[in-house]
Amino acid sequence: MDNRERLSSRLGFILLSAGCAIGLGNVWRFPYITGKYGGAAFVLLYLLFLVFMGVPVMIMEFAIGRAGRKNIVGAMKNLEKPGSKWHGIGYVAVAGNYLLLMYYSTITGWLLYYFFSFLSGKLNSSFDTEAVNTYFSSLTATPGLQIGMMGLALLITAAVVIIGLKNGVEKITKVMMVILFILMIILAIHSCLLPGAGEGISFYMKPDFGNLVHEYGFGESVFAAMGQAFFTLSLGIGAMAIFGSYFDRKRSLGGESIRIICLDTMVALLSGFIIFPACSAFGVEAGSGPGLLFISLPNVFTQMGLGNLWGAVFFLAMIFAALSTLIAVFENICAYWMDMHGWSRKKAALINFIALFVLSLPAVFGYNVLSSVQPLGAGSTILDGEDFLVSNIILPLGSLAYVIFCTHRYGWGWDKFIAEANMGDGLKIPQALRIYCAWILPIIIAVISVNGIVTALI
Repeated sequence: MDNRERLSSRLGFILLSAGCAIGLGNVWRFPYITGKYGGAAFVLLYLLFLVFMGVPVMIMEFAIGRAGRKNIVGAMKNLEKPGSKWHGIGYVAVAGNYLLLMYYSTITGWLLYYFFSFLSGKLNSSFDTEAVNTYFSSLTATPGLQIGMMGLALLITAAVVIIGLKNGVEKITKVMMVILFILMIILAIHSCLLPGAGEGISFYMKPDFGNLVHEYGFGESVFAAMGQAFFTLSLGIGAMAIFGSYFDRKRSLGGESIRIICLDTMVALLSGFIIFPACSAFGVEAGSGPGLLFISLPNVFTQMGLGNLWGAVFFLAMIFAALSTLIAVFENICAYWMDMHGWSRKKAALINFIALFVLSLPAVFGYNVLSSVQPLGAGSTILDGEDFLVSNIILPLGSLAYVIFCTHRYGWGWDKFIAEANMGDGLKIPQALRIYCAWILPIIIAVISVNGIVTALI
C-alpha cells in the first residue's frame, strides 16, 4: 500500500472523477430525455434526485476506495469482515467495466467519424435531410469503417493510461475537461443567439409541470428523472472507488463529491443550452430519442451558417466527454490487474487493449452481419443488450451493494464508513442521515432497478 500511486493534486482528483461521470449520459441522453419528458420541470426533478441519491452513493464508493487503497475487489477484500464474501460484488463491477467499454468504444468511434466528416467537409450543407438521415445508417452498415474508428478510440485510451497516472491519466484528463467546458460554453452561447432560439430556451428554462403528465404520466416521468440522476454518475462499477484509492485524506469526501456532481451537472445543463435552442431554431424535435446526436443535430449543423465549423467543434466536445469516461474506466480495469495480479501498467494496458478490441466487435457487428441477434426484442441490437446489462443490472446492483456494505454491521459498517468519509477538512456527513442511507436509499435503488428492467422488457 505504501507504494501505491497517488494523484498530484486535489484538482486532479476532482476533474478525473468528474471526467469519469461526464459522458454520453450528460451530453446525449440528458437532452433527449429532457425533451421527451417536458423540459424544465423534468430538469428540476432530475436535480432533486441527483442530490438525494447521487451524492450519498458517490461518497460511499469513494470511501471504499480510499479506505481499502486498491481497486474495488481489493478494497472490499481489505475492508470486509473475515470470512465474508463482499468482495465478490467487485468481480461483477470489473465485468461491468468491460461491458461498458465494449459498446462505449463503438459509440466513441462514431463520434470520431462525425468529427472528421465535419472537419473535412465530407458532411456539409449540400446534404439534405434524407442524405443526413442515411449518413448514419451507411456508417453502421460498414463494419470495417466502424472497427477502424472503434480501434482508434481504444488506442488513444490505452496510450493515455500507459503514460502513467499523473502524467497520462490525470494530466490529459485535466486538459480535456478544461477544453470541454470552454467548447460547451462557446457552443451554448452560439445556440442561444440563433434566430428562433427563444422557444427552445423557454421550454428548457420555464417549468411547466403539465408537460410531465401530458403524454407519459407523472409516475413515468419521475422514474425517468430518478434513473437519469442515478446512472449519469457512472456509479456502481468501482470507477469512482479507484480514484478514491489514489486520493489522500486531507479533504473529507462529502464536499469533494458535491463539487464533482456539480461539474457533471453543469455539463448536462450546458448540453441542453446547446441543443434545445438550436433544435428550436431549425425546427428539429429535441426529444427525438437516441438518434438526436447522430441524425437530428447533424441536420441542424448542415443548415447552419459555418455549419462545418460548428459541427466539428460540437463533436470534438462530445469526443472529450466520451474519452474522459473511456480513460477512467480503462484505468480501473488496469488497476485491477496491477493490484490483484502484479502486472505492470504497460502490460495491463496492452493486453486489455487487445482484449477490448476483440470484445467490442459484437457491438459493431450487431448493426450489420449480426443484425439478426436482437437480445431485447425486435429492433434491438447487441449494443442495446450490453447497455441494458450495465445500466439496468450492474450499476444498480453494485450501488445497492456499496450502500448496504457501508451502512450495515455485517458489511464494513456505518461507523467505519462515516469516519473515513468525514476524515479531513471540508463538509461532514451528519449522523442523522444514517436511517435514510441504511434503509430508504436501498429501497429507492432497488425500485429504480426493477422498474428499469420491467420497462425495458415489456
